[in-house]
Amino acid sequence: MVAMVRTFLDRAHLATPGQLGEVVLEAARELGWRALMYLGDYEQQWLVPVPVSGTTDAVPHNIDGTLAGRCFRSLEPVPSLSGQQTVWLPLLDGVERLGVLEVSLDVGDDLDDPRIREGCRLLSHLTGHLVAAKRPYGDALDHLMRRRPRTVASELLHQLLPPLTFACKGLVISGLLQPLYDVAADAFDYSVMDDTAHLAILDATGHDLPATSLAAIALSAYRNSRRQGRGILTSARAMDELIAEHGEGWRLATGVLGELNLTSGRFRYLNAGHPPPLLMRQGKVVKELTGAHRVLFGLGEGEGEGAVAVAEESLQRGDRIVLYTDGIVEARTDEGELFGLQRLVDHLERAAATRQTPPETLRRIGHDVLGHQGGVLRDDATLLIAEWASGEERTLASAWNRDVRVEDLSPHSSDRAQGRLPPHR
Repeated sequence: MVAMVRTFLDRAHLATPGQLGEVVLEAARELGWRALMYLGDYEQQWLVPVPVSGTTDAVPHNIDGTLAGRCFRSLEPVPSLSGQQTVWLPLLDGVERLGVLEVSLDVGDDLDDPRIREGCRLLSHLTGHLVAAKRPYGDALDHLMRRRPRTVASELLHQLLPPLTFACKGLVISGLLQPLYDVAADAFDYSVMDDTAHLAILDATGHDLPATSLAAIALSAYRNSRRQGRGILTSARAMDELIAEHGEGWRLATGVLGELNLTSGRFRYLNAGHPPPLLMRQGKVVKELTGAHRVLFGLGEGEGEGAVAVAEESLQRGDRIVLYTDGIVEARTDEGELFGLQRLVDHLERAAATRQTPPETLRRIGHDVLGHQGGVLRDDATLLIAEWASGEERTLASAWNRDVRVEDLSPHSSDRAQGRLPPHR
């Protein structure tokens, strides 16, 4: 085990992102194993193999309908049903899903052996952290993860966003943007400082590069104010000033700024012309949070008696706050049928009833919103979920470490099927 960890650490220093597959394979060989790495594409539809020189090319796996996909969705180890000593392991950076590992064990190795399970755990954890650490240093992994060209506006916007999923004690946050390769003016942000989680969702006017620039300015103004310890109202004023200055007199932005106290569950928020957040309790959407509604960012709210005060909502353990942009509910078919708020609510409640994790919930909603509009969205569509004090963060961090045996998997599972990846477009 020590030799495997040493190989990882020694080889990682000078490895390029494109060489990570070889590093993982070399480390696994110290245990007598063979390991291949697969990364989720940006639309979270496919698990794409990371090539390793000198090995046979592996095939991609569909996230819906394969054993590899089941591992990605559930964050649990999934043994092969073929009788071979092969197991799929999830790759995580913290709690963000990156992909999976296909690990072929040595003859005689038993997945129920604690030593073997510990080796699997270390191998997958080290691989996930290595991928996250090395991705910024080159484009090889990004090239694998994108299935078609991305617009310049979308390229700029994605560089500004935080990871899609984050968790700490008492909190899980997960975000989603669609369309992945053409999003321009939506953005979200989050941060945790001491016992407070800061949340933001923004929607700038337009769907072009100037709209992206305005969203970037608004996001930067918010972060700059927040990082100086300023509150919601002061951050909103900073955003107003910069959006008014750079919005050419007509470009504005809607948005919601929120602060969630992780000790008490008190949620404070301000809404600038944006769809109201949804409050989920015990698996149901129980209300819209309609307080503290002011004009759009860029118009200014003024001070004194005419200023809007920050609204407050007391959360119960397990509650979810759902922020979304109008591109979700206003997605429409060619016949004009809207996706609508009720359809979004139905998706959220079904996901809660089947105990889907926040990132898996958003992945499925994102695909359904895109499918509702025939695969081509006319507007950006963004979702952000924050779940308080449910214990879900422990599940996301360690669900794969549960006991999962071959006999626990249905032999009739459709996951035996294996998808084929469409070509680059």
